Amino acid sequence: MKFISEYRDSIQILAISEIIHKVSKKNICIMEVCGSHTMAIHRFGIKGLLPANIKLVSGPGCPVCVTAIDYIDKAIAVSRIKNSIITTFGDLIKVPGSYSSLEKEKASGADIQMVYSILESLDIAKYNPDKKIVFLAIGFETTTPATAAGILKAAELKLNNFSVLCSHKVMPPPMKAIIEEGINVDGFLAPGHVSVITGTEMYNFIVNKFHKGVVIAGFEPLDILQSVYMLVQQFESNNPKVEIQYSRVVKPEGNSKARLAVEKVFEATDANWRGFGIIPKSALKIRPAFTKFDTEKVFTIQIEDPKEPKGCICGQVLKGLKAPADCKLYGKVCTPENPTGACMVSLEGACNVFYRYGNE
Repeated sequence: MKFISEYRDSIQILAISEIIHKVSKKNICIMEVCGSHTMAIHRFGIKGLLPANIKLVSGPGCPVCVTAIDYIDKAIAVSRIKNSIITTFGDLIKVPGSYSSLEKEKASGADIQMVYSILESLDIAKYNPDKKIVFLAIGFETTTPATAAGILKAAELKLNNFSVLCSHKVMPPPMKAIIEEGINVDGFLAPGHVSVITGTEMYNFIVNKFHKGVVIAGFEPLDILQSVYMLVQQFESNNPKVEIQYSRVVKPEGNSKARLAVEKVFEATDANWRGFGIIPKSALKIRPAFTKFDTEKVFTIQIEDPKEPKGCICGQVLKGLKAPADCKLYGKVCTPENPTGACMVSLEGACNVFYRYGNE
């Protein structure tokens, strides 16, 4: 396939692998902070092409995985409200809450519909004026502009039966938290799709304050290998910087129009991350001007104290401290068909990826 096959060319892949073997002398730990990178690394067997001194670890890049369990509990509580319709991306349906899941609630009669965009939710609201439509909004900077656009469109259409249960998060704060916690990371493969929106400036503190390299990477085998090579070069020369490997898509300035829409609708807030706890200014909440579209303001949501699944180490996996296979539940009690924790649900979750492609 044009524009894909060249990034999977075996001759070039083996050539850059050989170069990495030659230039990489020091032990280096690289964290990919994007679930799509985790999936690509295992799908294409990238680790097997690298020397033993290069360690790749997964980070908090799966939005489903890092979403705190109390958010799922709130979504379940709203699904039980009379005349409500929950609209959600498919990944969230199977994520276990403290005492149930959206999948179980749907089986019990709740109106929970899978959508592919917030625009579908707006259509459902238009055609069901007697129902209360709630869109479950999760994701990083990649998906936030679409939610902002959806809320702006709802305001334009004067939809009084539509709201958003927001759990949008931003990427730099957990990267900062990982470093400050003392977790061994020498450089980051930064998320390409996020950086299309944000540009590169938000990563500068990682270099300036913590002296660690960042390379914004694409998602094909050659993209990832070239990005690893760039980080190795930085590390070997003790010259950390922010670089763009994914230059065919990412520009230093990002997408100003998308950022303006996000700024208009959202403001920064503290948030609870699975495995991390509260991280300051790591998420987005709906501004007061759009309160009528904020589910938590529209409804009185009451939930019991959140309860994490016993034995699940998803939080440690998200920090890069543990591998999925270190979990006693992995592959036994916890499988994609019957997930115990969120990391086994999403196709970008580390546990799901390891289960499908091997533990390498």
